[in-house]
Amino acid sequence: QVDLEESGGGLVQPGGSLRLSCAASGSIFAYTSMGWYRQPPGKQRELVAQITNGGNTNYADSVKGRFIISKGTAKNTVNLQMNSLKPEDTAAYYCNLVSADPMTLFPRDTYWGQGTQVTVSA
Repeated sequence: QVDLEESGGGLVQPGGSLRLSCAASGSIFAYTSMGWYRQPPGKQRELVAQITNGGNTNYADSVKGRFIISKGTAKNTVNLQMNSLKPEDTAAYYCNLVSADPMTLFPRDTYWGQGTQVTVSA
């Protein structure tokens, strides 16, 4: 019953910027973390950035200083501002949410979006 709606992917030139957005809906009491993973063709899925409900952030070394993750204005939303994009950033990007148990607030279930394609090419 949890749906993650992703938007903002597309084609951009090297050095350009994109902004990814993710909105969660359904049976969500609260979340412990939301974030973005990416998977280039033929490669393993890897963490790009995540943010906890309390606002703590974590980034992959390859995107530090270029990407910024933030909570959106609406509840259960997250944004990823991607600057100074490089061809190696090309991948399918997936929104991720880890729900919080309504009684204990500990992590419980993990949900994934369908993926949005980001292509960086001249």
